[in-house]
Amino acid sequence: MHMAKGGSLSINIKKGKVREALRNPIDVLNSLKSKAGNEGYHYERLYRNLYNEEFYLLAYQNVYASEGNMTAGADGKTIDGMGMDRIQKLIEKMKDHSYQPNPARRTYIEKKNGKKRPLGIPSFDDKLVQEVVRLILESIYEPTFSNLSHGFRPNRSCHTALQQIQGTFTGVKWFIEGDIYGFFDNIDHTVLINILRRRIHDEYFIALLWKFLKAGYVEDWTFHNTYSGTPQGSIISPIMSNVYLNELDRYMEIYMKEFECGKKRQKSEEYASWEQKLKYLRYKLYAKDKWADMTAEERKAANDRIHAIRSEMLKCEYSNPQDSGYRRLFYVRYADDWLCGVTGSKQDAEEIKADIKRFLSETLKLELSEEKTLITNARDMARFLSYDIFVSDNESLREDKNGYTRRARSGKVKLYVPREKWQKKLMDYKALEIRYQNGKELFNPVHRTYLISNDDLEIVQQYNAEVRGLYNYYKIADNASVLGHFNYVMKFSMFKTFGAKYKLHISGVRKKYGYKHFGVKYQTKQGEKILYYYEDGFKKVKTGIAKPEVDNVPKVYRNNNPTSLISRLKAGHCEWCGAENVKIEIHHVKKLKDLKGKKRWERLMIARKRKTLALCVQCHDSLHAGELD
Repeated sequence: MHMAKGGSLSINIKKGKVREALRNPIDVLNSLKSKAGNEGYHYERLYRNLYNEEFYLLAYQNVYASEGNMTAGADGKTIDGMGMDRIQKLIEKMKDHSYQPNPARRTYIEKKNGKKRPLGIPSFDDKLVQEVVRLILESIYEPTFSNLSHGFRPNRSCHTALQQIQGTFTGVKWFIEGDIYGFFDNIDHTVLINILRRRIHDEYFIALLWKFLKAGYVEDWTFHNTYSGTPQGSIISPIMSNVYLNELDRYMEIYMKEFECGKKRQKSEEYASWEQKLKYLRYKLYAKDKWADMTAEERKAANDRIHAIRSEMLKCEYSNPQDSGYRRLFYVRYADDWLCGVTGSKQDAEEIKADIKRFLSETLKLELSEEKTLITNARDMARFLSYDIFVSDNESLREDKNGYTRRARSGKVKLYVPREKWQKKLMDYKALEIRYQNGKELFNPVHRTYLISNDDLEIVQQYNAEVRGLYNYYKIADNASVLGHFNYVMKFSMFKTFGAKYKLHISGVRKKYGYKHFGVKYQTKQGEKILYYYEDGFKKVKTGIAKPEVDNVPKVYRNNNPTSLISRLKAGHCEWCGAENVKIEIHHVKKLKDLKGKKRWERLMIARKRKTLALCVQCHDSLHAGELD
């Protein structure tokens, strides 16, 4: 009996350890991820993870740094005052299924074409729940997503999509520039939920997703229902859009295999003719046994004939570009934009476009934008992710590393910086004025009035950030060096901005800050330093990107740092009055530089270089009442 009790106790201890392990969200997410590769596996009991406060703490750690969290949602609340009480209230609502997302507060942001894109601002409590849901969905679906998609995914970006095009689209004849009309606004809710139900067999979790999709939005104090689309601006919108369009990716993977025809192109008739002549010379007329009996002059004449034929062979195309027995199709997608490369006829490209249009309409209830979905000859420019893309027809010869002469540049994919892109940037910054003289377009750098009131350091920082930002995006372009023109205008615009600030000519500005190396001096704790204007050049990055600039997707990681936000929240220690074992509310500010340092709590945050301060409820209330100093 005693042994039985002991055994029972041991089992209970083991069960307790298992429960404790399951409470760790990282372990739960890794467990979900480990089963993702099994397509027959169905995920159950996902909703119970929303009872786990550790999940909310992890979500809070992931999203707290975003400046947008200080923008109030429809409920009027921001991230400020975050504490365990808010999490517990959310968990209670999850348990009794009374949780209802607030409608997003709709605003609009400018698009590149001058139009406006709607953006929904959810409440922070909803963001917290959405981040937990996103973590779960990403663990389930990310391992199964196609390698052909790059938008809104960890360790993928515009650059990885472009590099895939550069590496796989070699020799294509046609581009299909794809665009889905109003994609984010037209996602069919029923189709999306049915896709999710294939893997997720938890109706409580599905019901929660329904709530987010049907939450609606508020615009001009009026509530609007949502009947389609994912809520733009929400944390779960990117992952749900990828789940939706992964159906297109899988369709294209199958389509590419079925479209493929032939192992390699047939040789062109002209090349085959010259090749046959060369073989005749080498193996018949100048065979080894005959070569040995030839004089030096005869051998020279033979070599000249062979070299002449080889020269003619290099002048003509190796393969037949019209070979109907050879076809290839390539595809890359970023969000709702996609690009196909077709090795085949224009008719093939038109049929592919029609098939994709049919699939989108019949299966995903989406409409292909005829205006933006273009079929372009690969020798011309196709536009994708703000790059101009074309296939080179450069027939110039060069020796490879083995000493063979080849047309190494022919058929290679080229990525170019569009002139209008960097020109528009200059116009947007108000750094450029275009004048016309004798029918010629003249670029005239101008000072930026709105920067004159900034201090010298801020002005140089602003220009550096803008120049470096544009170059970082276009640094894999084959003509990245053209950004030198952009830099020239920016540099002289900066000179004129300083000139307008101090009433100096450009020569006076350069004399003051340096002719060769323009720099602004500033003081630090370590002494005087100088911030120089950008001087790193605009070389093309040839070997790819070691650490690509990936999209802003929150990362899941273990943080055992005792000063982490989660630890400070759970510690029950007020960082102002020193009270212990009290309820903590985290005070947030949007930017440290917005703090004037007039009050002691501001100076404390500035000294610690933190946008957060862990306070007891009384101290936090006093701070907002203006009584904390």
